[in-house]
Amino acid sequence: MMYASVITEPQQMVTGFFPSYRSDEEEVDRQTRAAGAAGLGPAWDEHQTTWGLQATRANWSLLTGRDVKIAVLDTGVDTDHQDLAGCIHQTASFVPGSTVEDGNGHGTHCIGTAAGPGKADHTIRYGVAGDARVLAGKVLNDRGRGPDGQILLGIAWAVEQGARVISLSLGSPVEPGELFPQVYEIAAQRARRHGTLIVAAAGNSSRRPHFVAPVERPANCPSILAVAALGKDLATARFSCGAVNGRGGEIDIAAPGVEVFSAAPDDTYQTLDGTSMATPHAAGVAALIAEAHPDASAADLGTRLVSGAYPLTHSAKDVGSGLLQAS
Repeated sequence: MMYASVITEPQQMVTGFFPSYRSDEEEVDRQTRAAGAAGLGPAWDEHQTTWGLQATRANWSLLTGRDVKIAVLDTGVDTDHQDLAGCIHQTASFVPGSTVEDGNGHGTHCIGTAAGPGKADHTIRYGVAGDARVLAGKVLNDRGRGPDGQILLGIAWAVEQGARVISLSLGSPVEPGELFPQVYEIAAQRARRHGTLIVAAAGNSSRRPHFVAPVERPANCPSILAVAALGKDLATARFSCGAVNGRGGEIDIAAPGVEVFSAAPDDTYQTLDGTSMATPHAAGVAALIAEAHPDASAADLGTRLVSGAYPLTHSAKDVGSGLLQAS
């Protein structure tokens, strides 16, 4: 498995998304884990609803995120996708010379998980907040890369457009002991003052059980909620980063991030792994909370999201408060 690497250029950091497993070795490992999970974890029936929606109880919620704005800042979106065209409220590209169209698939997948239709005509249900309004910002190019400047512009745009939650399935690795980036913390604090909660992927650099990497940037900011990934057995995904560093480097909550089914470009679908896949689950549930509590501050949304988690037996360093819950 190759992850997006950190590329340092003069005066800027290039950030990438967290792609899924695809090597032969990892596919064998996936099948082994799946076989083991059958005897260790819940039995998920995905004939009608994805296991992620079942695990988070989103499929039982009477809330739909109606009229709540979710900003997904990623590789863009397939604006013509049969399932997503109706939920796209506004789009913007911050990648020079590029439209918002998604030539990668990562952004479309994340948007599908956060706000795909409550009743999909062509497949099973896979979206958390089907009546949310999506602000799709392209901040990464079609290779899944982009400088901090583009991402920060996307955050500012989302806040200006009234997003209640921003979903960031992107990041860069950090070293043990490295402090969180002030520029993202300042942006996140400004977003909170305007009522916008930011959730971000914790990162995929771990190789559990032998190596646990620190929560990556910008998820390691104190004012951004870091989302870890769980497998179908509700154990921490082997790639999911953990609380190695100090203030800001904690895991806040965990969500389904293995074998996650969602939308893909050209009216298709795909199944991916990653903390990237866990994060839009959290963004979608935050939208449900915002619908139920329209006057809640961003800090209150975050508190409700974290405090409503289902406790797990794993260490808080790996899963935070536990498994994300919608009801």
